[in-house]
Amino acid sequence: MTEQEGSKHPFYEATIATKPIFEGRVISLQVDTVTLPNGETATREIVRHPGAVAVLALLDGKMLVVEQYRKPLEKAQTEVPAGKLDAGEAPEAAALRELEEETGFQAKSIVHLHSFSTSPGFADEIIHLYFAEELDRGELRPDEDEFLTCEAITLEQALEYVRDGRICDAKTLLAVQAWRIYSLTGLF
Repeated sequence: MTEQEGSKHPFYEATIATKPIFEGRVISLQVDTVTLPNGETATREIVRHPGAVAVLALLDGKMLVVEQYRKPLEKAQTEVPAGKLDAGEAPEAAALRELEEETGFQAKSIVHLHSFSTSPGFADEIIHLYFAEELDRGELRPDEDEFLTCEAITLEQALEYVRDGRICDAKTLLAVQAWRIYSLTGLF
C-alpha cells in the first residue's frame, strides 16, 4: 500500500515532523510526530531498514540452515540463510547471493514465496522469502564479521529445533511451515 492509499484509511496518521536520531550501517532510527485520527498528536519511534531476504533451500530433501550467534538474543540461533539487501539490489539477486555466501550452494532458480513485515509496530523492514531446490556446490563466502556453520536438516529435525527454541526467528519459522505445507501438498 502506498502512502497515498494509506492516507485514505480512517486510522491514517499524518506525519507532521521527523527527527533523525541515529544513522548506522544497517539501520536508522527516527522519531516522527504524527496527527492521530482524533486530531491529537503522538510520537512514533521508527527503525528504518533496507529490507532483507531469506531462502528456504532444500538439498536432497533436507533444509539448509546456518547456526550463528545472535548478540541481541545472547545465544546461538539456527536459521535459514538470509541477509540484508544491498543498496539498489533486487531481492532475487540478494537471495541467490546470500544462499551461496552462507551455505556454499548455488541455486539454478528460485521462487518468491512471500514478503512480510518483521515488526510493523516500530520497523519498516520487509523480508522476501524465496524457495530453492535445484542446488549445485558453489563457494562458501561469509562476510568478514560473520561466523557460522551450515547443516542440512530433515523436517522432523526442524520441528524439533522449533520445540527446543533453537529455531525461534520469524523468517525461519515461516520457512519451516512453508516446507511442512509443501511436503504435505506439493504446493506452497
